[in-house]
Amino acid sequence: MPTHHVEMMEGRTLEQEPKRVAAITGVRVEILGGQPDLVDIAVTDIRRDHWATGGQLWSEPRD
Repeated sequence: MPTHHVEMMEGRTLEQEPKRVAAITGVRVEILGGQPDLVDIAVTDIRRDHWATGGQLWSEPRD
C-alpha cells in the first residue's frame, strides 16, 4: 500500500482538504498506476512559526 507524506505550510480550509487528497491520489495513480483505494496520504500542516526559508521564519515580516 503506497503512502505519500505531504508537508505544507498551514493555511488550507477544511473545504480544500478533500480536493487536495483527491488530486494527489489522482496524479499518483495516473503516473505510477495502482488502485486509488490503496493509496494512503498523510498530511502534515506546519505552522508558519515552525517553517523557515533562508534562515527566516515565515511568521516574521518578509522583505
